[in-house]
Amino acid sequence: MNVELYPGLAVSGIGTLPLDVVARDGGLKAMQAMLEGRLPAPPMAQTLKFGMTEVEEGRVVFKGLPDETHLNPLGTVHGGWTATIMDSALGCAVFSAIKPGEAYTTVEFKVNLVRPVLPGMGEVTCEGRLVHRGRTIATSEAWLRDGAGKLLAHGTETCAIFPIANLTR
Repeated sequence: MNVELYPGLAVSGIGTLPLDVVARDGGLKAMQAMLEGRLPAPPMAQTLKFGMTEVEEGRVVFKGLPDETHLNPLGTVHGGWTATIMDSALGCAVFSAIKPGEAYTTVEFKVNLVRPVLPGMGEVTCEGRLVHRGRTIATSEAWLRDGAGKLLAHGTETCAIFPIANLTR
């Protein structure tokens, strides 16, 4: 069953990733399976109207469509929406480099909001890139741009890498 995150961006399902698949395949294969519709997109993607559109080792692209449901009291898109799409790109850039048997989690991230995100501005693109991948720590950077390529936000993230067996559900 296809689920439309916003017009023009559909996914085959919504849910969480099976940890046994991630443990077996690693991050890049799991994310490629998400992109191909063999694994579900996360539930928040539907709520916030954004999703992953490209993935390769060390690089991901998310696209989103901020609208009136994401506004703060002053009528601009809430910084939390921007931080969330940024955290997704930043974290998934690291996830794309996770080996079988490993998992990751965000330790800290910083986002610089340099222009307001407005409802009706159309689709925005967030590209995340891996900067460094060590044994237990990885870092990434990302940029959010409007349809004309104008920078809206940029940021960095640090993630911890650990055995996937440490996660329990």
